[in-house]
Amino acid sequence: MEKAHFGMIGLGTMGRNFLLNIAEHGIAGVGFDLDAGKRELLLEEGAGMPVDVGINAADFISKLETPRNIMMLVPAGAAVDAVIQTLLPHLEKDDLIIDGGNSHFTDTDRRDADLAAKGFGFMGVGVSGGEEGARHGASIMPGGRKDFYDRIEKTLQAVSAKVNGEPCVGYMGAGSAGHFVKMVHNGIEYGLMQIISEVFDFMQRALKMSYEEMSATFAEWNGSELSSFLIEITVDVLKKKDPESGKHLVELILDTAGQKGTGKWTSQAAMDFGIPIPTIDSAVSMRQISAQKATRKTIAEKYSQISTINSPLSTEITVDRLKNALMCAFIVTYAQGMSLLQAASVEKEYGLNLAEIAKIWRGGCIIRSALLEEMRKAFTAAPDLPNLLLDDNFAQTLASYREDWAAVVKACMDNRIPALCLASSINYFGAFRTERLPANLIQGQRDFFGAHTYQRIDKEGTFHTPDWDK
Repeated sequence: MEKAHFGMIGLGTMGRNFLLNIAEHGIAGVGFDLDAGKRELLLEEGAGMPVDVGINAADFISKLETPRNIMMLVPAGAAVDAVIQTLLPHLEKDDLIIDGGNSHFTDTDRRDADLAAKGFGFMGVGVSGGEEGARHGASIMPGGRKDFYDRIEKTLQAVSAKVNGEPCVGYMGAGSAGHFVKMVHNGIEYGLMQIISEVFDFMQRALKMSYEEMSATFAEWNGSELSSFLIEITVDVLKKKDPESGKHLVELILDTAGQKGTGKWTSQAAMDFGIPIPTIDSAVSMRQISAQKATRKTIAEKYSQISTINSPLSTEITVDRLKNALMCAFIVTYAQGMSLLQAASVEKEYGLNLAEIAKIWRGGCIIRSALLEEMRKAFTAAPDLPNLLLDDNFAQTLASYREDWAAVVKACMDNRIPALCLASSINYFGAFRTERLPANLIQGQRDFFGAHTYQRIDKEGTFHTPDWDK
């Protein structure tokens, strides 16, 4: 075989599928993994395609054209650094290492600087879509030097998802921009999933809907302006039955949600950049609460013994009102993530194009949604839009459905159904549409106990009151 244009280290499900996708488009690729079985599986599944394997790092490197393009799809953290150290003795000037995992953006900045000092290239590339996306088309978010992106652009375009013929890949920006965008994507994903689960909880406990009815309702919603990957898969998850018991499988799944850290990273970054993302924060918190199963069980037993109200209350919430609340909460979750991207782009000089980000998220990725086309239009018209709440189309939707949204949150409280994300989303909306917040009292308190000073609405300057208690 001719020397390969593209190399892949890490031939697990994601790496193998990504390389097979590349080879299927006629682009020669070579893979390497310490596990001989994974190397053999690649050759077996890639039979008849321009794909090869290296039996060790030196053999792998020798089968790549120069300057080399080497992608890693290995677990974030120490594994990435270990692979880089293995490659270093074999690299030549301008060879490019691409990290396609979910690395923290600060690690990407560090690796980029370190490899650049040695004369090598580095890119952090976000990949969303799971194993299906890797094999048949993912949403791809590359960041780093633009000339390095240009070198692999056609390859990434070939293997990306397509929407109306447009590839779901685009240059995100300098440095760690790609991994930052992917991190925020995952934070939004946390929020959307928790919102859907809260709606499911309300359907089940307050509306007393069967699994068949819930699945059918989500299927109907997926045919509307709420069309999205997460709504689509919810239809199938709710329908699936356990072959052994005949019960719906989701009913048998332990209610403790896992997480790999990207949601938490999003919350931490938002704190650092001073951008409020309470719905995403709430989703992270709910996963943490779900993990404390034993404590929840003990607390639930304690309060069932002392509660004076044991039966659920009635509700007049219709499925249509529930849909409207879901729509509003979805919009606000995306708005929070996009606001964080805008702020980070300025502070870290990424040069992010939010219209482009909305465009590439329309296909292949986990948070793909019909709403993203409207977001692309919004940021195309106003590239520096600080918050999607300011867009006329979304403002109309939020204003029109606000009462349904509030009624659903109230009904959750009345029925003692926790709805942290639905509630935080409407309170985020409420806070931003409130011209005068009670922070004036907070400033008075801060000045009282810490002489932190305050500003006034009737005169210029900074003030301190030394005798608040007089």
